[in-house]
Amino acid sequence: MVLELDEAKARELEEKFDPEVRFRGLSPAAGWIVGAALVGLSIFHYYTAGFGLLSEIVHRGIHLSLVLALTFLVFPLTKTGYRAPIEQSVLRPLGIPIYDWILAIAALVAVLHVPLIPLDDLAFRVGNPTTTDVLLGGILILLLLEATRRSVGWPLPIIAVLFLAYAYFGQSMPGILVHPGSTIPGIVDHLYLTTQGIYGVPLGVVATYVFHFVLFGVFATRIGLGQLFLDCAAWVAGRYAGGPAKVSIFGSALFGMISGSSIANTVTVGSLTIPAMIRLGYRKEFAAGVESTASTGGQITPPIMGAAAFLMIEFLGLPYTTIILAAVVPAFMHFFGVFMQVHFEAKRDGLRGLSKEEMPDLREAFRRDWPTAIPLVVLVGLLFAGYTPYLAAFWGITLCLAVGLLNPRRRMKPIEVFEGLRDGAKYALAVGAAAATVGIVIGVVTLTGVGFKVSFIVTSVASDLATMAAAILPAWLFTMSALTLFFTLVLTGVVCILMGCGIPTTANYIIMATIAAPALGLLGVEPIVAHFFVFYYGVLADITPPVALAAYAAAGMAGADPFRTGNIAFRLGMGKVLVPFVFVFSPSLLLVTKDFTWPDFFLAFSGCCAGILALSAAFSGWLLTRLAIWERLVLAATAMLLIAPELYSTIAGALLVVPVITNQIMATRRNMRSETGRVGGSRPPD
Repeated sequence: MVLELDEAKARELEEKFDPEVRFRGLSPAAGWIVGAALVGLSIFHYYTAGFGLLSEIVHRGIHLSLVLALTFLVFPLTKTGYRAPIEQSVLRPLGIPIYDWILAIAALVAVLHVPLIPLDDLAFRVGNPTTTDVLLGGILILLLLEATRRSVGWPLPIIAVLFLAYAYFGQSMPGILVHPGSTIPGIVDHLYLTTQGIYGVPLGVVATYVFHFVLFGVFATRIGLGQLFLDCAAWVAGRYAGGPAKVSIFGSALFGMISGSSIANTVTVGSLTIPAMIRLGYRKEFAAGVESTASTGGQITPPIMGAAAFLMIEFLGLPYTTIILAAVVPAFMHFFGVFMQVHFEAKRDGLRGLSKEEMPDLREAFRRDWPTAIPLVVLVGLLFAGYTPYLAAFWGITLCLAVGLLNPRRRMKPIEVFEGLRDGAKYALAVGAAAATVGIVIGVVTLTGVGFKVSFIVTSVASDLATMAAAILPAWLFTMSALTLFFTLVLTGVVCILMGCGIPTTANYIIMATIAAPALGLLGVEPIVAHFFVFYYGVLADITPPVALAAYAAAGMAGADPFRTGNIAFRLGMGKVLVPFVFVFSPSLLLVTKDFTWPDFFLAFSGCCAGILALSAAFSGWLLTRLAIWERLVLAATAMLLIAPELYSTIAGALLVVPVITNQIMATRRNMRSETGRVGGSRPPD
């Protein structure tokens, strides 16, 4: 079989290209101590998911204390500490610097101080913190910033520091941003002793939802579910033109549901599909772009959607089924756009599919690996049945362990179970630290009210831009309210992409849902629509230069130019760029909005499909045959008209595309006659 998943190689590539999993090398003794602590963290979450969560503040406190302490032991101070030679001395007990042991202990003390305070006493101390509270709270904030810097990089800690500065220097802020300001004890009190800061919703979602699904993803991959996904994808799409690229699309969509990480998805599936695409004849940059774009789609693909679905449940107070149903059509549009561009590129360059010998035997794949699908089927079934996500994850993990230990074809050893529990916790450290740091940002927003001020600034700038545009455009073409909403969406999308440069998508979504989504709400956009918009544009940052982490990881694997790969990935992801605008102006595309109607849905859906197809052809230079320049320009203009969710624009786009279709049909017939003539003319006389 040509596409056989090597899990060890995939983990090695992930560690190479994903900064969130670049762990320090540990001596054998330190490895067992840290590994045991990581396993303990996983067992804590597994047990509480199945047998009952602890009280809110205690559960979050235990989670954060272990996450922070382990972050200082697992992530080195600088990049030079990544896989550095292990040296043991008095200042480096077990090969880990003594200052990291001190920071780990300080994190445990600072975090657990709050859960150990009796609830009655804590209620009276909010607003009147003791000196100990302020001291330990200040230490925790500093430790959080450093732990986040080590695990996810500089951008998120810098943003948190800027928000802290805003809270303190409020009286010196200009214009509408001015506020009375707050003292250091007041800031620490709000962030440390209440559930509106560090111990708030972001940490709660990670501690009760995200961690469990990271652990489930690790075990689901190790029991062989990823290989089954790839076999299914190869059987569905491998035989057609450009087969490996199409396998990449389907495989990444399936695998991305359980990985929850664009980069992890890219390096795992890409370790197989990128070399296959290059061997088939795709350019290196295009092969890397296809894989990275398809991999980012995994986070928007139901039913798991990384962690976003569960975050939206918490933020919007909507049932899981509603979130998943809303995600179906936009996810389809993303993959449809990538698929059509891959197809046209393959047709243009005459690229073949997989041969019969290279194709997997699907019957054999299911006969061998069907038990690996049981945990996912049960997990999704429990979610749709209305059970809590953490209980569904508990049974999903339990069944992964059962399948792994009992399946004779791919039996896990006890040491592999230990490694799965260890690695699941290790992969969750970065998102845990990031979520607590996002709590600092949200705490400042609730303390100062800056979220509403930012929303007012965004809508005001958008209104000014709309006024300028209205002076140029015909009055009958757009209303002022539509123009204002359009420019608000553009500004919000740009901010989401910029915030996503170096910030995990989960953290980016939480921040933008707190700050940017209210701006859309001021213009009458439904909350679920606003949240989907900011989430999609946050994920888009992974393939948007100049910091396109998923695209750069794929480029490194392909030996391609990173910036060109990022540009191609962004072009391939144009469905994810355009469709959020469509479902804001035509919410029926999400299926669950208040004013949903089937006529509106079919108009928007058909227009989107036709527009994406036209734009894919324009980008690729191929439809039925090679496109002339004027045809590509007409198709690009047609796409914009078709995608706009209005009946008149859809009709205009359909009429505009007629000359191109007609010319393509005629050119195809001419080519066929020419080919027939050449073949006939070359035949020897009888």
